[in-house]
Amino acid sequence: MQSNEELKKRLLDMLEEDKEFRHAVAGAIGYKEILDRIVALEERMEERFAKVDERFLRLETEMNERFAKVEEEIRDLRAETNRLRQDMLEGFRRHDEEFKRVWESIEQLRRDMNEGFMRLDLKISAVGARWGIMNEQPVREGLKGIIQKELGYTVSEWNAYDDEGYVYGYPSNIQMDIVISDSKIIAVEVTSHVKRSDPFTLKKKAELYRKKEGKEISRVIFVTSFIDDDAIVACNRLGIEVYTA
Repeated sequence: MQSNEELKKRLLDMLEEDKEFRHAVAGAIGYKEILDRIVALEERMEERFAKVDERFLRLETEMNERFAKVEEEIRDLRAETNRLRQDMLEGFRRHDEEFKRVWESIEQLRRDMNEGFMRLDLKISAVGARWGIMNEQPVREGLKGIIQKELGYTVSEWNAYDDEGYVYGYPSNIQMDIVISDSKIIAVEVTSHVKRSDPFTLKKKAELYRKKEGKEISRVIFVTSFIDDDAIVACNRLGIEVYTA
């Protein structure tokens, strides 16, 4: 004979362990309808959760595909960037080589011109000794001939009317020798003797040429067989080159 406590415990265990018994008891005491609704609700919830899981799975698949496509595009962009970097480096290398060749050509031209003017100095010395500094016109013509023969330059005479009196302080005709070499314009004053005031006059002539012609003169040069000491100081200050012996 079981006691009430043992019987109660057995009934509770059966309710917990036996689903059909639990439903039968619930129906017997009027809760069957409620339990049926709960079961239907659980089934609907399971269906909805299944659909949600399906949607999440589909969304995860789409996201993975998109991420894979983005990663592929990033790899392509990185490869294109590397190719562009290599092309730029190659372009810079070619630019450096070309600049080096141009600079070497300029240096060689400068050396050639300096050597030519050194030879010119020797010729000027010979002309000055032969004709003397007082024989101005023959010396000028002789020095022009030396420039053309030794350096291969053509000396042309530039003439202009200085109506403002910029050079001498009053309107006058201005004459200056011009040499064009490699598209560069060189102002040359060929004379047997350079005095103190001559550098300032030549500088003003070069400035007048720029104003009249609208072209820059790259170098201003005296070619002479004799120059005064104070004229040398003036040339240094004004940036005028002097070739003499």
